Amino acid sequence: MTRFALGGSALFALLSCAASPNPPVASANPEMGGAGAPVVMQSAGAQAPRPSRKELVKRILPHNVRLAIHEGGKARRTASGVVIGNEKTPEGLVSYVLTNAHAVEMDDLKDPRLVVIVDERADSTEYMGQVVATGAVPDMDLALLKVPGLPLAPAQLATDMELELGDDVVVAASPFGRALSLSGGMVSHVEWDKESKQPRMLKTDAAIGYGASGGGIFSLESGKLLAIVEGYRTAKVGFAVAEQNFSFDVPMPGETFAAPTSKVRQFLQQHGFSRLIGTGAKGSETGASGAQTASR
Repeated sequence: MTRFALGGSALFALLSCAASPNPPVASANPEMGGAGAPVVMQSAGAQAPRPSRKELVKRILPHNVRLAIHEGGKARRTASGVVIGNEKTPEGLVSYVLTNAHAVEMDDLKDPRLVVIVDERADSTEYMGQVVATGAVPDMDLALLKVPGLPLAPAQLATDMELELGDDVVVAASPFGRALSLSGGMVSHVEWDKESKQPRMLKTDAAIGYGASGGGIFSLESGKLLAIVEGYRTAKVGFAVAEQNFSFDVPMPGETFAAPTSKVRQFLQQHGFSRLIGTGAKGSETGASGAQTASR
């Protein structure tokens, strides 16, 4: 009978490998070659660490802008918007911003000027915007703006399968015309279309205010765009002071409703901007290469 003697260190190493749930995997260095080539020990099943909440929010913020419609040197309306695509053209970089159709209605103004504003700490930069597509309110309350020179990366659209009740979300918007602000909550309701099997309306309990129309609702798990804010339901609160009656509207929790990305895709396809679908932050190079298509 042949016997093998194991030293203390070798025996300990064997026992350690047997007890490990994910034993190391040996891979030879192809450049060294040969049976005696050194090996690199890699841990099986290793995954990249999930981004923290702070890291995801930092990724989300650069996709968002605020909008203002000026007339006679004064802001007549304010809203929010999300960059969803950009292209390189002979005239330079052009970005596309998604917002609400009702937010950029200007038929009642004599000489309106649409401004897209990017806020960076104490500074802000203004860009001129042009409406290139609008949907019919209320069924398709979306509008697309063309903004030359806007250097922001586009948001990545989430798929229908990534939309679930209870998902943690952050809303990026500019209520009351102020600089970009955030509010957190969850997906409180999803209304599905029985024929298309696609989501046609989303609700969140995240708090918003006037001017948040067109703001983005983003997943805190993936950082992707889930929906565009369309509006919110309010409750009228009345009270009396010194025999005078007063009332004001209060946003109702869970009644902020938005257009999911399925509706965004449908809108872009209907208006000839299919090339912007799927050109989000991870595919911004693809979006830029679309410059060969004539911009509108």
